[in-house]
Amino acid sequence: MGVGVLQHPHGPGNEELAQLWSSWGSFPRSFPRSWTPSAPVSPCCPLPPARTQSHAAACAEGRDAPELYTAPDSCKGRCEEPYSKEDECHCDAECESHYNCCQDYYEHCRPGGERGEEAARRHAGEGFSSSRDAISDQELLRVSEQLYGADHNKAQPQDITINPQYRAAPDETDDQEDRSPRPLYAFVNEQLFSKPTYASFIRLLDNYQRATGREEEVTAEELREQDTFLREVMKTELMKKLFAFLHQKNRYGSEQEFLEDLKEMWFGLYSRGNGEKDSSGFEHVFSGEIKKGQVSGFHNWIRFYLLEKQGLVNYYSHNYNGPWDSYPDVLGLQFSWDGFYKEVGSAFIGCSPEFEFGVYTLCFIARPGRACHLSLGGHSISIQTYTWTKSTYGPGKKYIATAYVISP
Repeated sequence: MGVGVLQHPHGPGNEELAQLWSSWGSFPRSFPRSWTPSAPVSPCCPLPPARTQSHAAACAEGRDAPELYTAPDSCKGRCEEPYSKEDECHCDAECESHYNCCQDYYEHCRPGGERGEEAARRHAGEGFSSSRDAISDQELLRVSEQLYGADHNKAQPQDITINPQYRAAPDETDDQEDRSPRPLYAFVNEQLFSKPTYASFIRLLDNYQRATGREEEVTAEELREQDTFLREVMKTELMKKLFAFLHQKNRYGSEQEFLEDLKEMWFGLYSRGNGEKDSSGFEHVFSGEIKKGQVSGFHNWIRFYLLEKQGLVNYYSHNYNGPWDSYPDVLGLQFSWDGFYKEVGSAFIGCSPEFEFGVYTLCFIARPGRACHLSLGGHSISIQTYTWTKSTYGPGKKYIATAYVISP
């Protein structure tokens, strides 16, 4: 097993991105299920009213509500971010000489000078915009190692035995040929599933209709299950470390604000079909969906194991096996789910639910729409996330469209 930075397998033609593009159309604005107007709406926050402390404070003072995410086409929160060829535009000190700065570079980053001072006066106090709030590549490497070290609920080597069997070549992943006669999981210690974060996570998995285009009906019990899961993961050292980092970077003012935003970005419903609220980030990434006759999303090892045990998932092969000699590891998989095929379904193996949930959240906030380079146990790994662009749940608030490990 080699060690090195994982490269994007297909560039812009990646299967996940292609599925997103094919699903984007004209959708109505979406609102949180729990929102009801209880006060006049400030002109600066027209849809919906601010629901968190930082947004409420901004509206009360007549300012625009701060955005949480470092958008790839803006310098907001990215000043002095290291140059990366993957970025649409740049915010480093050299971008002027290379004529590749983002359009709002002077607004957020230019130190001194008339243009910079004017922008600073105009946006004073508008949440994160200074260089100290930018999340650097080095900080991502450091905080990801901290999260890796804090995954106390992960599987131990004796808890899981897998049979990777056939390794598919790049030109074989779309063959839909079962080259592995045995299941992927030879053994899983199911005592893991009695841990609170595992148990609350598993209870969420049967809450969804897998076919896109069918409206999701969310019951009161399912909303309680979402709250229970979020409450349990926020008790862990891993998620507390993630919050502390994002709080330091001025993304959230309190743990409650962070928790409320997690619920909306992951569980808020939007449409991948014809206007029906048929999908969410959590459903897509962890539970999986069927769209246009193919498996979409489905990047979770627990879900895979449980369905394989029921005979509903058939493991075909793998195209990547990570360099880790303990859990979590990473596999790039080919499999069928009840007859529907997944050409490349990358997944962490043996991690806790809070680890996967936390790492994807970190990358969604720090590098949405771009490769997010991390370090886990001294090995390089990259996460790709995308925002859902056709509906939001408030000013500067975006749903998660997908998140997954980039595998060769």
